[in-house]
Amino acid sequence: MWEQVVFSFQTLFASSGSQTLVELALKFFPFVVLLEAPFFILVTAGMARYGLREVRPDRQRERYPRVSCLITCYSEGEDVRKTIESLAQQLYPGHIEIIAVIDGAIQNRPTLEAARNARALLHNTPRRQLLVLPKWQRGGRVSSLNAGLSIATGEIVMALDGDTSFDNDMVRNATRHFDDPGVVGVAGNLRVRNAKRSLVTRLQALEYLVSIAAGKTGLSEFNLVNNISGAFGVFRTAFIRNLGGWDAGTAEDLDMTTRIKQYFGRHPGLRIVFDPHAVGHTDAPDTWRVFFRQRLRWDGDMFYIFIRKFRFNLRPRLLGWRNFLFVVVNGLLMQLVMPFMIVGYTGMMLFTLPVGAVLGVLAFIYLAYLASLVFYFMLYLVAVSERPGDDAVYLAFLPLFPLFAFVNRVHCSFSVLQEIFTRSHLDSSMARSEEHTSELQSRLPIS
Repeated sequence: MWEQVVFSFQTLFASSGSQTLVELALKFFPFVVLLEAPFFILVTAGMARYGLREVRPDRQRERYPRVSCLITCYSEGEDVRKTIESLAQQLYPGHIEIIAVIDGAIQNRPTLEAARNARALLHNTPRRQLLVLPKWQRGGRVSSLNAGLSIATGEIVMALDGDTSFDNDMVRNATRHFDDPGVVGVAGNLRVRNAKRSLVTRLQALEYLVSIAAGKTGLSEFNLVNNISGAFGVFRTAFIRNLGGWDAGTAEDLDMTTRIKQYFGRHPGLRIVFDPHAVGHTDAPDTWRVFFRQRLRWDGDMFYIFIRKFRFNLRPRLLGWRNFLFVVVNGLLMQLVMPFMIVGYTGMMLFTLPVGAVLGVLAFIYLAYLASLVFYFMLYLVAVSERPGDDAVYLAFLPLFPLFAFVNRVHCSFSVLQEIFTRSHLDSSMARSEEHTSELQSRLPIS
């Protein structure tokens, strides 16, 4: 068998010298040329453009708008204090209103008490205000966001998770983009706080660098940011209120991003920006079991949003041609169709080729992906990373990443199939929402 592995690999490697890269790719993995190669070129070009653009020193701004930080809390306990403290200690001369919304406050008394006791963290912090809003009935994240939005007084509103902490220059870096009247949303850069916990957290930390810090930086250069993370999103308050706030249903972050983009076709001056220097830190699942359970929800959410909810709204007239094509290629084909192509391609090889030949082909594909990944990551370190010394550690984990990505693709196909046949995401606990939220809030004490 090993002779077949070596022979297949040597044949592919030797043929690459007489064939163009396009011919080689079309012969062995055609979906790469059709889908992944254009996306790779787009993102790397955007990162290079970001790195080459003249970076001006932090200049004195004319105004620092009032900011409302909506912290959605459920069962964080004492961890919510980290989030509140990181916001209270921001190096931002403007006013920051911190609104901690405690969902299901009756069964989550520890989180409620931790938020209330966090007032001591705001001593000697001028222009900082903490409001604790208990929602006695469990209503879900959407309900919490809309409850906070109903009392927010800031010109800028941030949607933040209760277990996420932030660099002390986050607010300053995120809000500077709103000096441009066309910017309606800013996606923050998330890093994995517990990266050293296990191998799965290390790989997720690398995935966050590759897909968020690097990927969204490249996409932002062309106004193609694919999603404003639910754990760390920044918005122009008036625009979000005109949209009616967050909509009930699962994947409220992708839902909100898609709803914002539906104005891009009629108002081409609108923009969503990603800032790699507006940094938040969150904990990732530290076991494979919890990780796959999380991705089961995330991948199914994407099918729910694009196919079930917005299938009639994904039109060039609403999104604009640029974002329409991007959603079709990146959202529909790469995220929903390509996992099945990969599974089918691998299965076809297993049934039609000897095991040794299959391993040889997969080894060749693995090295091709690894080479492109090394180039991609090095470009990120040079052109984008705000802490390249820390990120360079992940060079040691790059050889594992193609395998990690392959497993994710296979699992994604299972997640999509589950959503197709069970329709579980519409009624998931993440999607619950209370009716008449504004009426309920009028009867809830704010402390």
